[in-house]
Amino acid sequence: MGKLTKAAVPIGVVSIVLMLVVPLPAAVLDLLIAANIVGSLLILLVSMQIKRPLDFSIFPSLVLIATLMRLALNVSSTRLVLTDGYAGKVIEAFGHFVIGGSLIIGLVIFVILTIIQFVVITNGAGRVAEVGARFTLDAMPGKQMAIDADLNAGLINEKQARKRRSEVTAEADFYGSMDGASKFVKGDAIAAIIVTLINLIGGFAIGVMQKGMAPGDAVSTYSLLSVGDGLVSQIPALLISTATGLIVTRSAAQGDMGSDLLAQLGRSKQPLRIAGGASLALCLIPGLPKLPFLLVGALFLFAASRLTEKVEEDDEAPQAGELAAAEPQPDSPEAIADRMRVDPLELEVAFDLVELVDTARGGDLLDRVKALRRKVAMETGLVIPLVRTRDNLDLPASQYVIWLNGVPAAKGTSPAGTVLAIGDHLDGLPGKATREPVFGLAAKWVPAELQRQAEMAGATVVDRSSVITTHLAEVVRQNASALLGREDVKVLVEMVRRSHPAVVDELTPTMLSLGEVQRVLQALLDEGVSIRDLVRIFEALSLRAKVSTDLDGLVEAVRAALGAAISHPYVTEDERLHVITLDPSFEQRLLESVRQTEGGQVLALDGHTVDALVRGCTDLLEEAERMNLSPVLVCSPQVRAALSRLVRQVLPRLTVISYNEVSRTAQIESLGVVSGAVAIR
Repeated sequence: MGKLTKAAVPIGVVSIVLMLVVPLPAAVLDLLIAANIVGSLLILLVSMQIKRPLDFSIFPSLVLIATLMRLALNVSSTRLVLTDGYAGKVIEAFGHFVIGGSLIIGLVIFVILTIIQFVVITNGAGRVAEVGARFTLDAMPGKQMAIDADLNAGLINEKQARKRRSEVTAEADFYGSMDGASKFVKGDAIAAIIVTLINLIGGFAIGVMQKGMAPGDAVSTYSLLSVGDGLVSQIPALLISTATGLIVTRSAAQGDMGSDLLAQLGRSKQPLRIAGGASLALCLIPGLPKLPFLLVGALFLFAASRLTEKVEEDDEAPQAGELAAAEPQPDSPEAIADRMRVDPLELEVAFDLVELVDTARGGDLLDRVKALRRKVAMETGLVIPLVRTRDNLDLPASQYVIWLNGVPAAKGTSPAGTVLAIGDHLDGLPGKATREPVFGLAAKWVPAELQRQAEMAGATVVDRSSVITTHLAEVVRQNASALLGREDVKVLVEMVRRSHPAVVDELTPTMLSLGEVQRVLQALLDEGVSIRDLVRIFEALSLRAKVSTDLDGLVEAVRAALGAAISHPYVTEDERLHVITLDPSFEQRLLESVRQTEGGQVLALDGHTVDALVRGCTDLLEEAERMNLSPVLVCSPQVRAALSRLVRQVLPRLTVISYNEVSRTAQIESLGVVSGAVAIR
């Protein structure tokens, strides 16, 4: 059955083309004309039943086939009329019975149908299709961006996003095709007029000149059949034109056209009552017949009396009973458990910061927080949990608090009506002096209307939502390991399993448990290393776990596998890597002081040596930051883990890498050497 269906359409199109050159018997022509009329009626009915235009996406191609079918029938009927003076019972009936055997009446009806189709329906449908195609194409970028935003926010998954993108593309293609299909309908109307005129002239000439018929007999025989042929072709053409107009003017709805029409026209009693009263009032005009207007008015008033008005309700809004049933009782175990639940990440805002969260008032903080999840994932490989945002009336005005696993991790302020100007020369601007929450730079909250003046003063101006979002991002980066739970690691492992099953099967649970993998990933995040490249990370863990499952050894093996990817974020645009190094003799002392403990490798140093190390690193780091540089401390792989553990406690801004992790393509630029006594520049 499937193969027959696939072959039916090509065979049908080829048959239509053959009709243009192969004569048809009158009986076959009658059958094809009947099929053409009924098929056009079917297309019209289907166009009225669809809920949205894309449900009838084959319509543009169907219009072309139907147009070609009508033209082929025109040619076949013209051949029979001019050759035999007879073109079947259908055309004969239209030529004699439908128009009463009068050429004038037939021509008038034909012209009226042509005007209705060409001037009214086809012209309007063509214009609507053209505008619809233009607006749909213009709206495509916005729709695609909305889909990407929903995907980034986690509201839809990748499969749903692909489906929506395909629907947007299909909609644009459909309206573009409809713009062209309307030209088929318009051309068909013009062709019908020309063909009928040619038939009238040709039939009259053949009857008078070739067959020696009297002019009246020629008109009776040929011209009436030509007009009947024109009417036979105009009826299905008018049906297709109407279907085209319905398709291009049909917007997405919940039901078919008939249901929507009755539901929307009968939504209110008042219009029906006014229409019925107006019909009865027309009876008072002298000379107008009373009975038709009385019947119509009574019908409208009766319909209004039987109509029950429905109060529109929001289908998405839950009913009060549903809310009561769904909401647990305050003292129920479910309610208590819900209040006990600790969210990994929360953002608490004061009452005057609610406007930043409320989208109805133009707030975009929630959108920025959602976009932050994708940005952090691309930078660190960590998919942070959804950020729960809520207001707290107990907070002081303009204050916000970032909670991490139920504990306040950071606080800040964002006064209403202000922007944050960051710079050193802000004394001439009014406002409240403060410190930028992430890097501690000198800043001032200035009135929003003075933003331009602050920029002219050389300050970097940041809006309130950006301040909160940047602060939240920094808290997430500093505490990334605390946000990586066991369930998150399981999701990451399963993600790698789908693409590289052999890597995961070799690693876990044979060599390392899920908890041990979690500890390694947390240690990498603590040191600012991205865990996006999980395949290489798991491969390195598999090799190292055959030798030892010591945490520091596993982490160093992973770092060695990642190599230059670790130092790449610190390479500048001009391919320079600014480094701080250790004096060889001092580095040897550090290596000799490495001790293995339960918590990992540590440096067993006296207080004087630790002070010298910290002071030397601090001086070089501050000098580099004054030049807007982000240096790294480079040392040997054997001492890196212990040194990094010490430096993170006192200088978390300074990253420690080994020589093996230095980028081979970057140009190394030393900012100084740290010795046991003083930093050497």
